Amino acid sequence: MKRYKKVDVSEAALEDLVRQDASLIEDDLVYVDHQKSTTGGRLDVLMVDSGKSLVVAELKVVQDDGMLMQGVDYYDYVSTHIEAFARLYKPREIDVTQQVRLFLIAPSFSQTLVNRCKWIDLPISLFTFHCLKFEGDENVVPIFAEQPIPTLPKVIEITTIDYHLRYITDLTVRSKVSTLLDEIKNWKPGNVSLDPIKNAVSIKVNNRVFAYFYPRRKHYVLATYNADEEWTEYSVKDDDDLEKVKPIMRAAIDRRVN
Repeated sequence: MKRYKKVDVSEAALEDLVRQDASLIEDDLVYVDHQKSTTGGRLDVLMVDSGKSLVVAELKVVQDDGMLMQGVDYYDYVSTHIEAFARLYKPREIDVTQQVRLFLIAPSFSQTLVNRCKWIDLPISLFTFHCLKFEGDENVVPIFAEQPIPTLPKVIEITTIDYHLRYITDLTVRSKVSTLLDEIKNWKPGNVSLDPIKNAVSIKVNNRVFAYFYPRRKHYVLATYNADEEWTEYSVKDDDDLEKVKPIMRAAIDRRVN
């Protein structure tokens, strides 16, 4: 095995290495252009991937947290002018329906930059590199490796009746709903349960659903079975609406108990 040593390269030299063989970064990646003028400066490298998506690459030869926002600025410019780029580089058959990708390429990335990337909603990839020079050969060989970006933490949703009540911004309506839910529980004491789910409150008697409560900002919706046992939604915007719906709900609960 030949001996080798790691060598430092300039940013211009790194761009040249990418131009010579972009597929070393990702299979079937093809170089398009470099130092293309944008409103925010000259972007480092443009490439096209195997799916014909345009790739914006920001290159650094030292660790630099600022490269993230710099790359996003270039990404914004290219995405905004994607059809113009497709016409300019027509032989590359760029697919304007595909989302532009952003590559950041550097010797290393700080944990701060890596953590920020997980919150950015665009197709971004991080690649570290080092350059080797083998004994008896003046050519420089770049080695690229993709660095994973952590996934977003799962948001645990805890739904409560109070959560649904707070969704109602009209405090008077909110108070009336709270009173109504307490009243419903007393229609069949000990047998009626209120179970908060994602977007509503499920109302059950003897573990059988007979109604749903859906909060809205300034009113609410009650859904239950009508006299023909058809599931029906009723929008409640005032006391008159409620007085019309309550007997229908009482009948629905009675049919499930008797």
